[in-house]
Amino acid sequence: MSSMAKKLQIGILGASGYAGAELVRLLDQHPQAEISFLTANKLAGQSMSAIYPHLARLNLPDLIRIEDADFDRADFVFCGLPHGITQTVVGDILKSDGGAKVIDLSPDFRLRDPVDYMEWYGADHQATQLQDEAVYGLTEFYREDIAKARLVANPGCYTTTVELALLPPLAAGVIAPENIIIDAKSGVSGAGRAVRQSSLHSEVSESLIAYKIASHRHTGEMEQELSAAAGQPVTISFTPHLVPMNRGILATCYVTLAPDASLADLRASLTKRYVDEPFVHVTAEGVSPATHDVRGSNLCLLGVFPDRRPGHAIILSATDNLVKGASGQAIQNMNVMAGFEETLALQQGPMMP
Repeated sequence: MSSMAKKLQIGILGASGYAGAELVRLLDQHPQAEISFLTANKLAGQSMSAIYPHLARLNLPDLIRIEDADFDRADFVFCGLPHGITQTVVGDILKSDGGAKVIDLSPDFRLRDPVDYMEWYGADHQATQLQDEAVYGLTEFYREDIAKARLVANPGCYTTTVELALLPPLAAGVIAPENIIIDAKSGVSGAGRAVRQSSLHSEVSESLIAYKIASHRHTGEMEQELSAAAGQPVTISFTPHLVPMNRGILATCYVTLAPDASLADLRASLTKRYVDEPFVHVTAEGVSPATHDVRGSNLCLLGVFPDRRPGHAIILSATDNLVKGASGQAIQNMNVMAGFEETLALQQGPMMP
């Protein structure tokens, strides 16, 4: 697209949340995108700068209610609404005359089977026809389908971090689909901006907390994608933890090597798969990725280590939950859908320290 071409008009639903604010921050660097409207029902009428002073330098529209959003004006709409609410809203957007495309950051369209949605979210899906149409938005693995989609289900933050580590070796058959254990730790922003006791500084500071043990909703999403890669059902053991930092995820994945497969085969499966990917990189041997190595960026760093048990290995995966785990990946998907260079607005490096 030439520099004189009309910029894409962007709408963000749920803009007052952390993911919404991160979308605004990143899109400010996008040469072909312009924010048309921002919604936040409880804060309608306020400016984004009143809620997020770090965005005060930007010329942004004031927040409005979803009912007042003109979807016909938008080329793309990012949905950062809670699960359940999004299903009806997305249907309304896709019916609008403007032909807007939707990138949904909620979990409403990630699970392909309505039975799975009921199992993990405890309610019937209200837009199963759209659930069938939605394309899973793990960009590195569904790029061709994303390019043709009008509805993309952006993956969850834990799932992105885990799937980027495990999909290549499962597909290559170098790790066994059984006995996969995932120990993942996330910063507090992963819980969103709503005030709750479990996110208070006095509750989180100087503490490490496991939560939703054996019941986290991202488990179903992970098992869906890992099973597809393995070509057979995969059941995992996944335990998330809350750590006293603002952002970032580190997933430690314990795997069993397939018969006759070596640690070198495991490393090669990841290196070969991501050699041409701009955002996913395998660290040098012996280098353990850390969350500060990806903070503020759209990167995922992967480390491969031998377990002291023969025939076992450990894969480490680090992402920023608000960027590659949410808003950055959403913009990456928009770039693919619009036919832009995939890295537009996402070239910024990590903030270290």
